[in-house]
Formats: sequence, C-alpha cells, structure tokens
Amino acid sequence: MNLIDQIKENAKKAQKTIVLPEAEEERTLKAANIILQEEYAQLVLLGNQAKIEKQAAEWGLKEIQKARIIDPINNPQKEFYAEMLCEIRKSKGMQMDEAMRLVENPLYLATLLIKNKEVDGEVAGAQNATGDVLRPAFQIVKTLPGVSVVSGAFIMIFPDKQWGDNGVMVFADCAATPNPNEKELAEIAVVSAQTAKSIAKLDPRVAMLSFSTKGSAKHEMVDKVVNATRIAKEMAPELKIDGELQADAAIVPSVGASKAPGSEIAGKANVLVFPTLEVGNIAYKLVQRMANAEAVGPIMQGMAAPINDLSRGCSIDDIVSLVAITACQATV
Repeated sequence: MNLIDQIKENAKKAQKTIVLPEAEEERTLKAANIILQEEYAQLVLLGNQAKIEKQAAEWGLKEIQKARIIDPINNPQKEFYAEMLCEIRKSKGMQMDEAMRLVENPLYLATLLIKNKEVDGEVAGAQNATGDVLRPAFQIVKTLPGVSVVSGAFIMIFPDKQWGDNGVMVFADCAATPNPNEKELAEIAVVSAQTAKSIAKLDPRVAMLSFSTKGSAKHEMVDKVVNATRIAKEMAPELKIDGELQADAAIVPSVGASKAPGSEIAGKANVLVFPTLEVGNIAYKLVQRMANAEAVGPIMQGMAAPINDLSRGCSIDDIVSLVAITACQATV
C-alpha cells in the first residue's frame, strides 16, 4: 500500500466532516461522489441544492444524496451566521448588512461552519484563487495558538527509497510565507514536524537548512536559521531538530558525519525546512522534476483548523486525496 492509499485508509477510520464550498463545480462534485462512496469523509456541500441534485442525476452520482447540502443564498440560518461574523469581526467594524452579504459567499460560510464546529475542515480552490480561499480563513478561523504564520508543506515521495524514510520526506515552506523571520521559521519547523507525523506517519527528524553547516559560514541569513532552531527547540523540547545544516549534510549520512559529527539529525533528516519560500519552492520543483518524485500538497499548516487550497488545474483525484489529507489533519 502506497502512502496516498494509507492516508485514505486513515481518513476512512477518522470519519471527519469536510466542507466543500465549490460543490457546483464538476470536478468537485464528482470527487465528492467518490469520497462518499469510499467513505473517506462525511461531506457538507455548499451550493444551490436543486443545481447540485440535477448535476448529480445527470452524471450518475448516486452517493451525493448522503451529503448535507447548504445553499448559502437561501440558507434559513443566514442571519445566525451573519451575527457570528459580526461578533468575530466587530473590532474591524463589521456591520450586519455587510455580514449578510458575506455569508452568501461559500468561502465565508465554509469557515463559519468550521468556527461553529459543524465541520472539521475545508478543501477549496478548484474555482477560486488562493487569496480568496485563505482570506476568510485568516479572518475567521485564524492561526493555531502560539503560531503566527501559515505555511505550505509538500510530502515528497521518491522512487529512490534511500531518501527520508523509505523514500518519504516533508519539505516546507514551499507555498505561503516569502521571507519568515526567525520566530516564524521556528513555527514552520514545529508545524511541519506535526504534518510529517500526522499525515506521512513519520517520526520527524527536522533539518533547518542553510548554506552553512555548524558555523562554516558567517552571515545574518545563517544567524536567522541558528536562532530559529533554538526557538523551535524551546517551543517543542521533544522535537528532534538540528541546524544550521547544508542540504547534503542533512540527507547524506557520510556528509552529515563529516560536517556535523554527533548530530542525531545530520544525514538522517526526513523533514527539510527551508530558510525562505524562494528556496523551498525552487527546491521542491527541482526535486519533483529531476528525481521524478511525487509532490503531494501543498498541505497548509498553522491554521486553527485544516483548510487546504487546491490548484485551479486540479484533477478529481487531487481533490479526493486532499480531502483525505484534510481529514487526517483534523485528527491531530
């Protein structure tokens, strides 16, 4: 059984409830039918009920009837959610008329369902830009206690099993925060370890990457990684983490032993934390193409509840997999 199949099986056991705000979209509705058929999660679908049921009938999607469907426009609880939104955003001057308009937006309603603990997570982005998906998430769900930054991790699955644990590693941040400060970088390290543990079922060994290993170079960019490593250890004393390490020192045992003797991480890392988004994004794309690795993600980290963003070019299978991942995140 490969990792994605394991994730789906774990999601099946968890039986979390995930909201899909783009339920009128064809790929999303067809993915929902598979999710319900395979019992990877329970679903709340947002959209016009008549339209969803008509499309489901046309496409032979018989499992859709198992989902709860909420029409954001004709929602009998619209005023309840608007009042909730006013309360959450009162410091920003939110008024009832604006709130009533916003709760008709499926992306806002989805996050309010999460806030009200009616659902455990959200998957969107097949039709909407990342900013539109994450904006209500930041405003309503917000970040985890003690975490100020959202990041995006990829699970990298290598044909060559020597890397990480049997060919599985986690790379972060590859999707969200361009230039984290040392505290934010520490937070990214801690939540990436949680992702590695909850989704990839790894015992995380975190390497904080730099162009220096253990003082081999002096620069403020190196200092950021050194300080971030110290802060991460203070945040999570049980975490297996080391830095600063060059990439080869982090993943090649012989180089790790030479450059960082005595380190429990050097040469054995399965979670790589990059100093900036620029580095992380370039690295995962190079590895994906040149090592023929499968890149699963981005898995958004740091939110108080799992909210994941799809590519607008996503496939039906991508949606199914990301819902399963979201369900697994919700078990943490």
